[in-house]
Amino acid sequence: MGRDLPPRASVVIIGGGAMGVSSAYALAAAGVSDVVLIDKGPLGSGSTSKAAGGVRAQFSDRVNIELAVRSLETFETFAERFGQEIDLHKPGYLFLLDSPGSVAEFEKNVAIQNDLGVPSRMVTVREAKELSPLIGTDGLLAAAYSPTDGHCTPESVVLGYAGAARRLGARLLPNCAATGIEVVDGRIVAVRTEGGRIETDTVICAAGAWSRPVGEWVGIDLPVTPLRRQVLVTEPVADLPPMAFTIDFGTTFYFHREGPGLLLGMSDPDETPGFKLDRSDAWLPRLGEAMARRAPALMETGIATGWAGLYEVTPDHNALIGTARDVDRFIYATGFSGHGFLMSPAVGEVVRDLYLDRTPFVDVTGFDAGRFALSGARPEINIV
Repeated sequence: MGRDLPPRASVVIIGGGAMGVSSAYALAAAGVSDVVLIDKGPLGSGSTSKAAGGVRAQFSDRVNIELAVRSLETFETFAERFGQEIDLHKPGYLFLLDSPGSVAEFEKNVAIQNDLGVPSRMVTVREAKELSPLIGTDGLLAAAYSPTDGHCTPESVVLGYAGAARRLGARLLPNCAATGIEVVDGRIVAVRTEGGRIETDTVICAAGAWSRPVGEWVGIDLPVTPLRRQVLVTEPVADLPPMAFTIDFGTTFYFHREGPGLLLGMSDPDETPGFKLDRSDAWLPRLGEAMARRAPALMETGIATGWAGLYEVTPDHNALIGTARDVDRFIYATGFSGHGFLMSPAVGEVVRDLYLDRTPFVDVTGFDAGRFALSGARPEINIV
């Protein structure tokens, strides 16, 4: 591996998921030469490949909405721009609401979304049933829906960005783990990898759930905690009707069509932090309870496959995007708490602008990693 490693780079990106390859493409497209990306495994093999693939603009934070809207525009034209089909489906996202507090919160969110051009709206329980025919409506008060949301294939997005970045001269090096960053007098001088050393003055951390140790190499705290999330795919379901990507907000149980069956998942409040990628049955009783109440038609459906992946969770469930204050040229884009894949096109543009010292299209200063020390957390509500 060492002989294939370039001796120097203008920038080294650590992390080859959607965030990393999007950033590599954006930098290369802007004319940055000697862009190098490294990943400890195959490209996209971390959290990106385990994502449910949802893409949406229904968030509560204005910046998250703006990042999502920009990303949705890219997903819409991805096949034409990058020559890579991503299997984009837009049945919309439907959030089912069963408490007055949630209804009030989503009414506020929809107003913000509409102000930013998102065609979301509150819908009645009857409309929700039409949009997602498999749901049980017991206890529901209302729902929120946006027709431009949907889902696509994360691995295909990585392939598209990686191919485009390489065509523009970026060097993408999978199966080459970073092992350290050399800093002299507050300046980065090199990245150490298991294949050798790359001299550089700039590092971009896009390492997802593995970001905290990368920050520690340069003495900054990236408060990212790995948390296992599991996804199941059912066996084929006969006469499966069209349906929105449906989320029962109170329980976080969600499902959407996946080929001839359904992909479904749910958060586990009993899950403990750690790099756990094995599947566990401990969450299944709670999942079964949520399904019995909110999608009873699925109770007799068999499970064909499933997997576990890692959320990269921050204390306020919002991203860490910015440039380190105490170390020159250390840029980070991580901690997206489950919505990194869907924001990766826009965040790649933001990372490019931070590198080039330009003003990004959206103000991300509120996502600085130092906000927690200053009591400046800004919680994102629409997280499942």
